Amino acid sequence: MQRVTGIGGIFIKARDPETLKTWYRRHLGIDIQDWGGASFRWHTPERPEPEGVTVWSIFPADSRYFDPSPAPFMVNYRVDDLDAVLTALRAEGCEVDEKVESSEFGRFGWVMDPERNRIELWQPPERRSG
Repeated sequence: MQRVTGIGGIFIKARDPETLKTWYRRHLGIDIQDWGGASFRWHTPERPEPEGVTVWSIFPADSRYFDPSPAPFMVNYRVDDLDAVLTALRAEGCEVDEKVESSEFGRFGWVMDPERNRIELWQPPERRSG
């Protein structure tokens, strides 16, 4: 079973989110949207249609979204089969969050690495035809 298929997002905590967003906009040209981040669209030779997306976003320093990790960042990795990956991680003794979330954006699960960094696993939604 292939586990991680790519990076779905990178999330950064900031003491001053607006100043940091302005810096990234001005100096790196990142088109930060009103929701607080940017979406980078891409494709691969196997999937030439531009369906892939990597999200980059800044969170306030006091955000609880990364809990229980003390890290000021979180990486979101794409997976094809979230349930299978979470089952395998549990069987290997990893600290896997019991919560799994589903929305129009796909399915999400979380695991902690040995350094206490929270990792978000994302199974994108099925492509809609038509």
